Amino acid sequence: MEKPKESIFKKKWVQSLTGIIILTLASSGILFYKSISSYVNIENGSIEAPIIIIGPEAYGILDEVYVKAGDTVVKGQPLAHIGAEILTSKIDGLIINVNNTPGQLFAPTQAVIKMINPNELRLVGTIKEDAGFSKIKIGNPATFTLDAFKGEKFTGLVDEISETSKDSSIVFSISDKREVKDFTIKIKYDTNLNEKFKNGMSAKIKVFYK
Repeated sequence: MEKPKESIFKKKWVQSLTGIIILTLASSGILFYKSISSYVNIENGSIEAPIIIIGPEAYGILDEVYVKAGDTVVKGQPLAHIGAEILTSKIDGLIINVNNTPGQLFAPTQAVIKMINPNELRLVGTIKEDAGFSKIKIGNPATFTLDAFKGEKFTGLVDEISETSKDSSIVFSISDKREVKDFTIKIKYDTNLNEKFKNGMSAKIKVFYK
């Protein structure tokens, strides 16, 4: 039996109101936390996701590419024909780069296509170890701005903190000055609310702590 239109309208209104209340409470919580805490500034941040390389298993000449940058693909979808192989997508994801040069010889695992999983996009920040890195903990709230969206401010939570510096190799120096290391943190935000965010966008971040 078809539901009365009034009942359907009421249900959608209630869902919408619930969503507004949740967002309002979340924003209020972050504002309260900000009012009783200090923060660490991170100037060099960006929106990033792990890049997935799609390439042949053996040497082959590229015959045809079936996708272009910006295309959304599903797991198992054919992406390119190279040699005796059909390259397919290993996940549902977004194509970000295509090397579309028919006739080119590709080596094993050489990138023909690069893609990402948009659900794995995170805000990644780099911070020096003596600039407040020790204050940052998993779950700390953060606000950030993106160069692409002037005047807008977004929120998130610290999701990951690197266990080692970006350059973990041993460097010998004749200087007595100790080298200051850089560490990375990742901040998770609601990707459903921020679909306009693109891989590689630059950001400035404030991470709050008590």
